Amino acid sequence: MSSDHPGVLPTMKDVADRAGVSRQTVSLVMRGQPGPSDHSRERVLAAAKQLGYHANASARLLRQRRTGLIGVLYTSHNAFELRVVDRLLERAAEQGHLVALGPVTEKRTTEVVVTQLLERRVEALACYNPDPGSAALRAAIELMPVVWLGERTTVPGVDVVRTDDENGLQLVVDHLVELGHTRITYAGGLPAGVGSDRAAAYRSAMAAAGLTDHIDVVEVGFGEEDGAAAARVLLARSQRPTAVVTGSDQCAAGVLAVLARAGVSVPEDISVTGYDDSDVAARSYHQLTTVRQDVDLTVEAILDSITSRLDDPTRSPRDVATVATLQRRASTAAPHPRASTPTAPRTDES
Repeated sequence: MSSDHPGVLPTMKDVADRAGVSRQTVSLVMRGQPGPSDHSRERVLAAAKQLGYHANASARLLRQRRTGLIGVLYTSHNAFELRVVDRLLERAAEQGHLVALGPVTEKRTTEVVVTQLLERRVEALACYNPDPGSAALRAAIELMPVVWLGERTTVPGVDVVRTDDENGLQLVVDHLVELGHTRITYAGGLPAGVGSDRAAAYRSAMAAAGLTDHIDVVEVGFGEEDGAAAARVLLARSQRPTAVVTGSDQCAAGVLAVLARAGVSVPEDISVTGYDDSDVAARSYHQLTTVRQDVDLTVEAILDSITSRLDDPTRSPRDVATVATLQRRASTAAPHPRASTPTAPRTDES
């Protein structure tokens, strides 16, 4: 049964009238406070269920000094960020926190999203690659714990939680070198921030392997079309790399698609690796060797940063780099002997 007034949400007074108790008793029961008898509690809960009543969380937060509300700024097209948000919702609830979601789009900028989250009285912010020039973000940093996610930052006063990209790219390059590859291209480097950080990590890994002369970066972003663009650049060359390291699994998927259309076999002709270990990497038609970013470690580091800063606002900021591991799958193998022979330029339109 729903409200006695169709189309109108039931109120606390409606529950009180149905249960035959005072509004104050309903309030105590719905907040889990002591006072009401077991009999009254059962009547209130039964009436609330019959009416379809749910406590107004926003109103409750307005009455509280501490909201326990964590705002999260993220992009909805990034598979890893979505997995982190999903897990954060679960773990935050287990610790008594609520999460306010703030997806960023072309029109919903950092400034817009942070402003809206502050209006909801969030107590802390966790932000994936936010715009450091946002005035609202700078104001938030002065007011509450802010955790900067996914990349390093020079912005003072914030904790950083990111993956150990240096080790992650080192693992990929070492894996390919052990297989016998030397002509290893990196598709990535954009945008600034985590994109350039991963490109720098690739360069360092290549130098450590004694392959400085083979460093080759095709600057693209993280999306599938970015990977497709990088693959077309490589196909047009007279001598192609024997392995392509990409900045994300989605970028790798674009590379794989264009190579397949051009009749280039993976890994027989070119090995391809990703970054994230998302669902895209594990799909049967990709079987992508990739760097795994640990969702659980990321979420625990976020919550630990927030709760410790709430307990001690004077604590010095931290830079937490979670462990990266390599997931070996079928997209990498030893280079084929014919890969040492220059190839005629060819694209997926050939």
